[in-house]
Amino acid sequence: MLKLNDVASRILRDDRRLLRFSPLLLASFMYRGAISLRNHFYDAGILHAQRMKCRVISVGNIIVGGTGKTPVVIMLAGMLKEHGYRPAILSRGYGGKREGRTGVVSDGHDILMGANEAGDEPVLIADSLKGVPVIIGKERSLAGKLAVKRFGTDVLILDDAFQHRRLSRDIDIVLLDSEKPFGNGFMLPRGGLREPEKGLQRADAIIFTSTEGNTEPGTDNIHATEIPQVPTFRGYRKARGLVGGEVKDTLPLEYLKGKRICAFSGIANPDSFRRILEPLCGEITVFIPFPDHHVYTGKDIEHIREVCRKSRTELILTTGKDGIKLIEFPDFFRDIYRLRMEMEIIPSSLNFEEYILTRLET
Repeated sequence: MLKLNDVASRILRDDRRLLRFSPLLLASFMYRGAISLRNHFYDAGILHAQRMKCRVISVGNIIVGGTGKTPVVIMLAGMLKEHGYRPAILSRGYGGKREGRTGVVSDGHDILMGANEAGDEPVLIADSLKGVPVIIGKERSLAGKLAVKRFGTDVLILDDAFQHRRLSRDIDIVLLDSEKPFGNGFMLPRGGLREPEKGLQRADAIIFTSTEGNTEPGTDNIHATEIPQVPTFRGYRKARGLVGGEVKDTLPLEYLKGKRICAFSGIANPDSFRRILEPLCGEITVFIPFPDHHVYTGKDIEHIREVCRKSRTELILTTGKDGIKLIEFPDFFRDIYRLRMEMEIIPSSLNFEEYILTRLET
């Protein structure tokens, strides 16, 4: 029997053998109906979104899988802080085991939770930002109130919250993959869509993202009626350097040139990680994919070490999100490097900054 993570991975790869499975198609139609009805209730004012006592920016998408939300959240928080705002980041804390309605992952100075408790993405965000609190909670309004009361937050950044309509927002940013913005066009579980394409009409800005620097939108997959008349930007996830087990242990990307690399990752689209590495190193001797949000075990570590040893690897490399989860294996953590990624808006990040700052001031 297929595991749930395997099913999700094959859906994202558009595996036709799986997608012919008729129960998935029926479930997809049922899910579309439920989501459409819920959205109608909010659009008609039957359900109401709660307003906060500060500005709110949401960063999300309409499809499962990686479109670069985390790098955008990090970039946005850093930008706002530089301009004198006091941002805080709210995350659902997916994959974390913490019980309770809210939790402070970082107070802006110290990281107070690990990935096992808070989830990998909130801890990665906290590790990447200084002076910006990170709070988790399934009910974002409660987490937002905590941020305002405890940290004096004046701008809340909601990570992966386009479908979380219970909390009102001032700016809704939606990320779309440049190559396949709507996946195979089907809703979950037959495809990767979280809601119908017309949900984009709620967006205030759209960023077409790419991992390879090819920032031209996949126009063959997009119809004009599906994209609202809002500002659109183009961006890509760019490798910036290597980070080792010790904070001071950093290396430039040039260090990878000519090296034999063993790489592993547990992200939604592991092939994107591999494509980033290929032009940077001499050879990827082994590439080990794990399911998204994979929880690593001692057996996984032994397997990675053994495979890398047999391939005469010179360096073991993983993603920032995976590296955060390996802190609890200190010996292995010291032996690996994490690829540091940033989101770059093309052709100029200043245009994006101007848009965000102007919207916050109005």
